[in-house]
Parts: sequence; structure tokens; C-alpha cells
Amino acid sequence: MSTRPTMADVARAAGVSTMSVSYTYNQPGRVSGSTRDRVLAAASELGYTGPHRAASSLRSGKTNNLGVVLTEKLTYSFENPEARAFLSGIAEACLDTDTGLVLLPNSRIGVDLDRIRDAHVDGFVLWTTVADDPVLDIITATGKPACIQGGPRHPGIEFIGIDDASAAHAIGTIGLDGARRPAIISFPRDRDRIAETVLGPEPENATFPVTAARLAGYRRAVVEYGLGWEQIPVAFVPTNARAEGAAAARTLLDDYRADAILCTSDDLALGVLDAGASGVAVTGWDDSEAAGAAGLTTVAQSLYDQGRNAARWVLGSLSALPQAEWSVVVRGSTR
Repeated sequence: MSTRPTMADVARAAGVSTMSVSYTYNQPGRVSGSTRDRVLAAASELGYTGPHRAASSLRSGKTNNLGVVLTEKLTYSFENPEARAFLSGIAEACLDTDTGLVLLPNSRIGVDLDRIRDAHVDGFVLWTTVADDPVLDIITATGKPACIQGGPRHPGIEFIGIDDASAAHAIGTIGLDGARRPAIISFPRDRDRIAETVLGPEPENATFPVTAARLAGYRRAVVEYGLGWEQIPVAFVPTNARAEGAAAARTLLDDYRADAILCTSDDLALGVLDAGASGVAVTGWDDSEAAGAAGLTTVAQSLYDQGRNAARWVLGSLSALPQAEWSVVVRGSTR
């Protein structure tokens, strides 16, 4: 049975030191052109394809891989436009540093934790999760750099994201103008993902921090508008999907005669438009391409930039994270 040629075999065949062979593959600038040519010629003759990456990783402690921890199912990262934008930004940062990207599902609390704990990666970027997710402590215990988009804020994990509460207040103020029976379609409150409509829920009870912050901003806008928060129906959906937005909208239109619907995402808002909400003011969130085409008033933010900057920080290309920016884009859905 033939054995794989080693670096020492190449060194003997080329008449150079083992260190010269190592430099040829790992730091080619440290050897002369003639030495490099002899090493590569000997390697080709012996069938040597280069240092074993796994062994090199064990010696250096580096894997050249970045772990991306997703609260949703893996398919969500390909189906949802905002998740795709976030991953595209991460991929761009990985391309710049010749780093691999490892997708790690975290949709099943208590089931996916071992996979994340044992992942051969140099650091982690996390999609937003719940405040009591055990994965947060799992990741900090690895001692590897980590950054989370949208929260929760957790000791040992860097945060990137916009001021969701302020953005929700700003767009809520616009969406409420002229309304008498406003309603809200929201992300899930917690990992149970129960679909239900609740009058005036306490934002602080939501364990998804993005849900809590956006509801807090909407509540502030409602109170300033002169309505009681306890009168406002909030439809929680099990997942951020256009079909779920349409189903929730039909309930709010039929049972509560809503004349304005504030949504926590463009997908949910587009579902409201699908439900035939004629004459109803509708707002979204993220300013996706579909939102622009539909004339949807929405909060604009760049999840691509957030993903790229989070990955760059974890990989050491950024010493500090820049502030994530947002703005409100007003279109025909609220005019």
C-alpha cells in the first residue's frame, strides 16, 4: 500500500531543507525563485500536493473557518432576502481573508449546541436569538471572538445592529398618521413561536430582543399619537414569511377593522398587501427590493454591511465596529 509523500521526502528530492519546503508552500516570499522551482518540481514528481491542512491547523490553532450561527432553519438563510444579504456580507469578508464559512443551525435549543461547541472555527457571527439562549454561554466559553446581529447583548459577545426602538418610533409615527384603528404584525415573541393576537402586549416580555425593541418603539408612537396601547392588537407570527403576514392581516382586517398596520419586516408587510388591504396604511422594515417595487414605506438598513462588518471584526480586520445606520423611506403605502 503506497503512502502519501511527506515534506521531508520532497526536501530530500529537491536537495533543500524541510523548512525551505514549508516556506515554499506557506511563506513563498522567504525562499528564492530557484529554490521554489526545485521544491515544486520535486513535489510534482513525487505526487506531493502540499501540507496537510488539518495538521497545520492543529499546530497553529487556526482553522481559517468562520462559524455563522443561525437561529432559523438553514433553509431560511437562502429563502429570506434579508438573511441572504447578511450572509452575503459575511461571505465577502471571508473572501477578503481567504476564510471558509461554516453554517451552524441553532433552531433547536438543546439539540444543536454540541455541534456549535465543537465547531472547528476561529470565531462566530450570530444571527439574532432569544435572551435566554444557552448558545450564548456556549460560545463565550470557547474563548473565541464572536459578534451578534440584533442582540441580545451578552458579555463576551460584540453587538452590531441599529437602534430598533428609535427606528420603530420613527416609522410608527408616520404609519399612524390619520389612523383610528391601528394594528401591528410582529416577529415571534419567543422560541415557542406561537401564532396569536394579543391586545397591548408588554414589549419587555418578548425574549427576542428585536421583537421587544420594535414593539417598544411602536408603543411609544401609539401613546404619543393619543391612543391607548392596551387597545392595539398585535398579531405575532410563528416565522417571518410573507404568507404569515397575509394570514395575520386577514385576522386584523376582519376582526379588528384595522386601518393601519405596522409590520416588523418587509415580508410581513408585503403579505398585508397580498391580503388586499385597500385603503389601509402599511409599513415594513429593511427596504428590500420587493418593498421598493411595491411602494412600501419602510425602515432602510444594510444587513449586508452589518454582516460584512461583523465578520471583519471577528476575523481581526476591524479594530472596532462602525455604527449601523438606518433611515425611513416614505412611499405610497402610507400616503
